[in-house]
Formats: sequence, C-alpha cells, structure tokens
Amino acid sequence: MEELIQISLSAAEDSPPAFQWDDWYASVGGRSIKIPEVDALRNRIQTEQYPRFDGPVASIKRAFSSLDEAASHIKSKAEEFGADIVGVCLIEPSDIYRGKTVSEKFAIAVGQRMRWKEFQVVPSRESAIECMRIYHSLGESVIRLAEYIRSIGYPCRVEHPIGDSNILHLPIGLKAGFGELGRHGSIIHPKLGPLFRMGSVITNLEMAIDHPIDAGIAKFCDNCRACRIYCPADAVPDERDPNGGKDHLGYDRYVVDTGKCFPYFAKYDYCSICLPVCVYNHKEWARDFDGFQTKLFPDVQFLPPPAPVDLSEEKRHYYKKIKR
Repeated sequence: MEELIQISLSAAEDSPPAFQWDDWYASVGGRSIKIPEVDALRNRIQTEQYPRFDGPVASIKRAFSSLDEAASHIKSKAEEFGADIVGVCLIEPSDIYRGKTVSEKFAIAVGQRMRWKEFQVVPSRESAIECMRIYHSLGESVIRLAEYIRSIGYPCRVEHPIGDSNILHLPIGLKAGFGELGRHGSIIHPKLGPLFRMGSVITNLEMAIDHPIDAGIAKFCDNCRACRIYCPADAVPDERDPNGGKDHLGYDRYVVDTGKCFPYFAKYDYCSICLPVCVYNHKEWARDFDGFQTKLFPDVQFLPPPAPVDLSEEKRHYYKKIKR
C-alpha cells in the first residue's frame, strides 16, 4: 500500500517530497489499527533491519568481464536471496525524493510476490499481516544483496521496501522492466499482476541496464475499471490526468486522490482492495497450491469511508481531488 500512496507523482522535472507518514497519520487522528502481528513485524524491521543498512566494504573489488556478466551475476544473487523479479536501471534526478541526495548511478530493483490466499477478503487482518510480512521478507532480500555487493568490493545503499528511502520505487521499477503503471497507481507485472512489492539497492557497480516494457497493460487499464469500481473511498480516477506527469510510455498518469485513499487505508486494515481486484491477478498462477482453496476474486468489504484529509501542498505530492 505504501507504493500506491507514493506514486501520484508531479511532473518528472519536479520530484515529490518523501511521504510524510507522521503528518498523514496525525491528520486522521493517529494510528488506529491494532494488529499484534503487524506491530511485531514493523518493530523487527526497525530494530533488526535498519541497523544493517550499512556495513564494511571489501578492499578488493571483484572484476567482471562485461556489463552483462555483472548484471547477470547480481541478478542471480538477488534471486538466491529471495527475489521473484530483478531489474537494473539508471537513476535519474526525477527518481530522487525532494530534499534527498543520491550519488549512486544504478538501482537494482528487487520484487517479491505476495501470497494470494491472504487477500481472499479485503480489507482484512490477513491482508494487513501479509503486506507487512512481505516488507520484512523483501527487506531481508535487499539487505542480504547489499551485504553481498559490499563483500565483492562495491559500496551500496539499501532502499527498503517499507518506504523510508531516498528514491521512488515506482519509477525505478518501471525503468527496470517490471511492468506498466496501472489505474490504481501500482505497477502491474505481466505475470505477477500488481500483487508484489519492491525495494532497491543503489550502487555505482557498472552493470547492463534493463528497459521499460510495453505489454499492452496501460491500454488494458483504459478499458478496465475494476479498481475504480471497487474502491470504497472513491479515490481511483476515471481519467488520466494531464497535470500528473507522464509514465514511461508517454501516457498521462492516472493519479490517485491520496486525500481520500489514506484515511481509508489508515482506518481499515491498510485496505489493499485495488490490488487483489485487479484483473491481472486472476490467472491460474494466482492460486496458492498448498492445499488452501482460493477464489479468483476476493470478497470486498465496503466500509463507510472516512472524510477526506489533505496536507499542505509543500508536504505532499500532486494529486487531484476526485469528486470533491
């Protein structure tokens, strides 16, 4: 859900500020969701993973015969550490949050699939736990990848999937070939759909880069309105927004109304409705074949939406206020 909220970008030449979690929660009266498993995972991320973001760099650099070999080697290591998808791209100024400083040249985008069976009912305690579980699991993957890169002599930095980062994960994922930007504001992968999360490792290790893909998903989103129909907060737009910047294919972006989205997200188990209702989830691969009988479409709970809230413009990214 963090990614959904982060990607309503302003124009490419003006990067948005990092998401102001404390201010947004304060605007809705604080954190009201109390799920012990989620709190425990968040605490483990903060106490066990954050201290491991940095580490020593080996004095001897491993040499690679080509940029392709370097990329292939790093990708294979990412997969060894738990990645389902991996891509490499160059970091551009528009990929960096306003006020953040990045000197690294390359981003290694790392994605991990979420368990479909935990999204049979949304919002739900199960879906909330799965969202935090994947942040912890994927966090381990990017930390281990960063540790490995340092062990072969190259400095790097962890960009954790939970959102406390220097770069915007969504533009990085798009350039790394992870898929296309959907109406709901998340990347839709041709095979994984939108039900995955991503983090990154940034480095100056020279590698061959990947490229954006055009799999027809953006055009499909223009006709499919599942996430729009099933959004109880009425935060997903009907039309693309010419003021919201361009995606990697040159289309105007769909811009989610965060002022409507966040209050619902913050009150009802971190919501996530727009992800499992996406048609790109509803394929044979989406079933979890471990004895649990899943449905190809979740049960959606339409709960009363809270009133919209908005931070001041200097504290938030651009978004249009939908039907308000």
